[in-house]
Amino acid sequence: MRKRTLITGALAVTAATALGVAGTVVAQAQETGDEALADAIDAILADPRLTDSQAGVVVADANTGDILYDHGGDQRAVPASNTKLATSAAALELLGEDYTFTTEAVGAASPEGGVIDGDLYLRGTGDPTMLAEDYDALAAELADAGVTSVDGDLVADDTAFDDTRLGTEWGWSDLQYLYAAEVSALTVAANEDYNAGAVRVDVEPGAAEGEAAEITMTPANGYVTIVNEATTVAAGGETSVSIDRDFHSNEIRVSGTIAADSAGTYGTRAVIDPAGLAASVFADALADHGITVTGEVRLGEAAPEDGEVLAGHHSMPLSELVVHFLKQSNNSHAEALFKALGYEATGEGTFASGKAAVYEGIEKYGVDTGPIRQVDGSGMSRHNLITPAMVTDLLVGAKDAPWFDTWYEALPIACESDPLVGGTLAGRMCDTPAAGNVHGKTGSMTSVSALSGYVTDADGRELVFSVLINDYLYSTVKDLEDRIAATVAGHSEAATEAEITTFSEADEIEMPEEDANAHLECTWVEPAVC
Repeated sequence: MRKRTLITGALAVTAATALGVAGTVVAQAQETGDEALADAIDAILADPRLTDSQAGVVVADANTGDILYDHGGDQRAVPASNTKLATSAAALELLGEDYTFTTEAVGAASPEGGVIDGDLYLRGTGDPTMLAEDYDALAAELADAGVTSVDGDLVADDTAFDDTRLGTEWGWSDLQYLYAAEVSALTVAANEDYNAGAVRVDVEPGAAEGEAAEITMTPANGYVTIVNEATTVAAGGETSVSIDRDFHSNEIRVSGTIAADSAGTYGTRAVIDPAGLAASVFADALADHGITVTGEVRLGEAAPEDGEVLAGHHSMPLSELVVHFLKQSNNSHAEALFKALGYEATGEGTFASGKAAVYEGIEKYGVDTGPIRQVDGSGMSRHNLITPAMVTDLLVGAKDAPWFDTWYEALPIACESDPLVGGTLAGRMCDTPAAGNVHGKTGSMTSVSALSGYVTDADGRELVFSVLINDYLYSTVKDLEDRIAATVAGHSEAATEAEITTFSEADEIEMPEEDANAHLECTWVEPAVC
């Protein structure tokens, strides 16, 4: 638990900030150190965009837990993807850095003369990184073992997780998009962004004006139907393409226009019941390797306990997966790990068992789970409620964990352009002392924004911070989070508020324009806007 000695932000400022650029507020008394830091953060929180909203900020010493600043730190807020801090920490603690997901081809009977007499089961345990090429490798392994036919059905076994595929109160308008894909123990990702349970639809101009657009789908499959209503218009014309999945079926309608000289566009769309997509991809792979399945495809049935594992695939270890998970704020990874935690603990992969496991994992590091609520792994649900104090407790406590270095490096790093280094912070806090310094986790939903993590101040002191902001009406307040992080990075014990270098440098972080995609993590926009 954090220590309660603190400097509380008073928000007693003598000059209001303008909506465009935060102005430096000169403290009436020339306090230094933590008092000056409090004045500086108070001034940032006086931004008119936060009028009648809720903002919680805590800054603490990363090694002692001593509080430098606390404004509403015990007030619960919707955390969005800051929820992933707890999910990832618990996964590393309870599953271990070497943990891998397995996907197996299981025969109801041993093959004889190249024939499996009975059903062939495709059994998953939640791997969100399975690609079409991995299913092809499973089929190739069967073929190399001499299997030529299956005298039965192909059965998709996703029973490691329950059949509740969507989290509590996920927004209905989000469900077709990659960040709200259904949760399944058997799934396939479209590409090496590893957005599981989804297909990527690429749209290119047809051969001539007036012709239908050219459409390809990755992975190729017979599970999703494409309805092509998009047409090619003259070079220089408007490219305006809509890609929409039906709410009740796996039909994706592509409409609009694409210019003849366009380089093309694309969209990744979630599917209903991802196990069916995985089974379709695997069925095609079996056929490609000369293996005939005489029966049909069945979904949602468990492989027999006495079945024989004929081929298998292991995912990358969790120590590598967590990098993709946190840097890209990948929701499918979050939910797979959430239910995998529950499955490993109880034999049942459910949201309820996942919640219990996450609580167990983070309580070991000084987190009081009594005042919070976590109902999914990703933060998509607005039923999630945590506090900045809880987040900083976790950040401080995790420093004692054997997996801390892996976790710390997996967090996005401010102003690092490599997607697997900077992640969702790749374009933020550049030209401030926070650049290359802040290791933090973002969070984004409509009227919800969060940034929490680690930073080293100008004195070389390691600090943690958490900023959770709810209920604002402007599209984004991320520049305010950046100003706070930059201010903390430039803080020193000797400096006055006016002398905290980063406070003036943070003024250079311009307020973003209104943005229709500001409620999304930057990695969820296609193409990414980080």
